[in-house]
Amino acid sequence: MSAPRVMIMAAGTGGHIFPGLAVASILRQRGVEVSWLGTPTGLENTLVPAADLKLETITIAGLRGRGLAGWLAAPWRIFKAILQARKLIRRHRPDCVLSMGGYVAGPGGLAARLQRIPLVIHEQNAIAGLTNRWLRPLAGRVMTGFPDTLPGGQHVGNPVRAEIASLPEPDARFENREGPLRVLVIGGSLGARAFTHVVPEAIARLPESQRPHIVHQAGRQFEATKKAYEQAGVEGEVVPFIDDMATAWGEADLAICRAGALTVAELAAAGLAAVLVPFPHAVDDHQFTNARYLADGNAAWLVREADFDARWLAEHLDAMARPQLLSMARSARALARTDAAEAVADACLEVAA
Repeated sequence: MSAPRVMIMAAGTGGHIFPGLAVASILRQRGVEVSWLGTPTGLENTLVPAADLKLETITIAGLRGRGLAGWLAAPWRIFKAILQARKLIRRHRPDCVLSMGGYVAGPGGLAARLQRIPLVIHEQNAIAGLTNRWLRPLAGRVMTGFPDTLPGGQHVGNPVRAEIASLPEPDARFENREGPLRVLVIGGSLGARAFTHVVPEAIARLPESQRPHIVHQAGRQFEATKKAYEQAGVEGEVVPFIDDMATAWGEADLAICRAGALTVAELAAAGLAAVLVPFPHAVDDHQFTNARYLADGNAAWLVREADFDARWLAEHLDAMARPQLLSMARSARALARTDAAEAVADACLEVAA
């Protein structure tokens, strides 16, 4: 009997791709042949081959923000992408197609249903993206990272990497911690300009004896962020990227970051208190709704970017202490769904049977 085959569709950003890779890892452990459908330009072109997975691509881009000409050309572009996806699906003959979102999922999902191949969709954000809203009626199983996101959806959480899900409990990590608070600032791969000046200026407002140890991932804002710390006259470990996020989450007492679905899931899985500053221009303001999941569970502070300034941050940092952060870390861990990757893999194999 041949091994079951699953094609994962995820493209564009790490928020779609990393959860897909977590599911792919579980599927491969179970003897499943996994292929991947993406686009020629997204992060999948680096991350998927690095995971030793076969990557196929179709040409498709988003519709939002492309004006009238973009919408008029959309039917032809979508039709062409569906034909490309159908050809690749015929080549790989998957028993199930898993949509993790991104532009590729629309044409890929439609092509799968035209081939009568079972479709499973997983929506990472608290407000569903346009593609998964369209695909939902066609799917055999609908799974979500947050509660009450899609009608008929099963809340399983967002798949996270095994090394993050397996971090020790907050109590074990915080035991015997002394000295300055350890604050991890994550600006994302592009860097968050809102963090570049606010964080060092906030640290400068604190007495030297109360200043936390800062690790600041600045992405493309690396040089500007280094300069901002120098101008503020404060110390900070500024780095372009952090490869080992499991260790970074595990060593921190507090994170300051955006509220993408993957970030929120990793904070919960790690068990880490956070200051969440949602990206204000996210589609449908979904990052704000993502952030509320932790904030409503007493695991995070939620602040709009317009209100996130040096005074606000300095006042909050000055009032923080490890016992409070440990309590919030416990609350974050209680909200985690660390078996999400297994649940999605189970669904794929169930519909493929």
